[in-house]
Parts: sequence; structure tokens; C-alpha cells
Amino acid sequence: MKALHCKAYGPPETLVIEEVPDPAPGAGEVLVEVRFAALNFPDVLMIEGKYQFKPPFPFSPGGEFSGVVREVGDGVTQFARGDEVFGGAPGGAMRELVTTPAERLYKKPEALTFEGASGILTTYGTSYYALVQRAALKAGETLLVTGAAGGVGISAIQLGKALGARVIAGASSDEKLEVASQAGADDLVNYGDGDLKEKVKALTGGQGADVIYDPVGGDLFDQCMRCVAWQGRVLVIGFTAGIPKLPTNLVLLKGCQVVGVFFGSWTTRDPDGMTRNIHEIVAMIERGEFSPLIGGIYPFADYAAAFRCLSERRATGKVLLKIA
Repeated sequence: MKALHCKAYGPPETLVIEEVPDPAPGAGEVLVEVRFAALNFPDVLMIEGKYQFKPPFPFSPGGEFSGVVREVGDGVTQFARGDEVFGGAPGGAMRELVTTPAERLYKKPEALTFEGASGILTTYGTSYYALVQRAALKAGETLLVTGAAGGVGISAIQLGKALGARVIAGASSDEKLEVASQAGADDLVNYGDGDLKEKVKALTGGQGADVIYDPVGGDLFDQCMRCVAWQGRVLVIGFTAGIPKLPTNLVLLKGCQVVGVFFGSWTTRDPDGMTRNIHEIVAMIERGEFSPLIGGIYPFADYAAAFRCLSERRATGKVLLKIA
């Protein structure tokens, strides 16, 4: 089989596709033929050696995928050959065949294509955990989403609307805001000019947003802290623009909470909670409340272009590699 390998830290062009032996599932594992592998910003950081988790070389990037079960290991009864599935791949999903623990897999519902299913686990999983478990978002509250046209941003907009919130989408261009509008955002804020605080205050009658979902970080984070409502919650999702410093004086003055969202760690600490969340996300999709938005599909051989789309912050929606 073919596998995309990172053999040394560097830009996407240093990755290579290699022929490697086909894997076999161990006890409790499932062997899956991968149709699509989804990219996330941590994949960009991982191949550059900037992520907190550093697997040994060589490794395949990609933590989530969709595909078809080829073989099951001993003790696996919930899946069978031919089942259409999506899930997580601890050993990397950017390869033609992956083995993964059965508890990391979910059956793909008919309402989802292979493309849509491949990006559910991490993106929608992160946003649901952030909004429900970490922020306790309530119907009628105002949710501000920065980086609103990216994969996690789109998922936060869609889930926020499904949970009954008023959603303000923030992005750096009108083109990106058009994508956010199509995802269901109620109000749009272009912060390409550096102004987020005053625009959000104007939209909320001076109150600010009850919950802020921020995957951007950098200089924008300070403005998030300045436009959060009294006793609001600022969700720290990621740092595509760099790691900011926390102005603790604003935490005091706003009486707010700054809440870390480490989805990957939570999934290992509460696997039952993770399973419940994914089932609820799938139920929302089956009820027609939203559909995953795909921003770009790249052939397996064009992996460098797919990674560049994320690293250069051009992604609007989920970026996928078509493996098979």
C-alpha cells in the first residue's frame, strides 16, 4: 500500500509517498480502506515539529478519515467487512490502509457522504465539546466565532445555530464571510482592518458576546477579551496566528472565564463522553440541522498543496485528501 510519510520536520514538500507493507489488525482493531483523510491545523504543526505530540519518524499525518472496513481483529463484533465507517487513526490516516481501535470508529450514516464523514470527528467533535461541555452555551446567548470560514469555524457556526445561539461570524475578508453566511451565521464582522471589539460591541448593544470561540489567537485574542460580555466565556481553541498573552486584568474586570479546549486529551480521559457527542452530532446531521461544508478536495499526490491551503490560511471549510 501507499502511505504519506514525514521522515524529517519541514515544509509539506519534504513529505513523501512510499510503498509500505499492508498492515493487519490486532485484537480489538479494525483494518479500513481509506477513501478520504481530513486535514487539520495540528497536522501542519506536526510535520514542522511544532506540535506538543511528536510521533517517531517516519509517521503519517492525519488524525481522521472515512472508508470501508476490510478486516476485523479478534474480539471485534460491532463491525464487519464492507461496513462504511469514519473515525480516528492514532497512527495517521494519510495512507491507503489504516488499523485503528474499534472504539475509535463509527458507522457512516446514509445521510453522510464519505467526504462529509471524513471531517466529523476532529472538527465537529472539537466544536461540540467546546460549546456544550466547556462553555455550556445556552439558547438565546450570543456566540462570536473568529476564523469563521475555516473548518472548525464553520462547525462552530453550524453547531451554535443548532444549539439555539445567535452567531456572529468574524473573518479577515468579505469572501470568507460569505462562506460563514452560507453556514448560517446571523451577523458578519470583517476584522481585516484590525477592528473586532467595536464592531462586536455595536452588534450587541455594547454588551459583547456571551461566548467567544477563538481558533486564531495572536493579536486578535486581546480584542476577544475586550468584547466578551460580563461573565462570558472565551474558548481557547488554537493559535493559527500565534500564541497570545493573557491580559489577566480583563479577566477580572469582565468577571469572565478563559477556558482551554484540549479536545484530544479529553477524548482519552472520557471516551464514553466522546462517543455520546459524536452520536449527537450525527443525529443533528440526520435531522437536517446542518451538513458538513467541504472547502477543497485534493488528490493524494497533491498533498503539499492541501497542506499549503491550511498553513497559508486560505481554507474555507474542510480540506480533504482523496486517498482512494
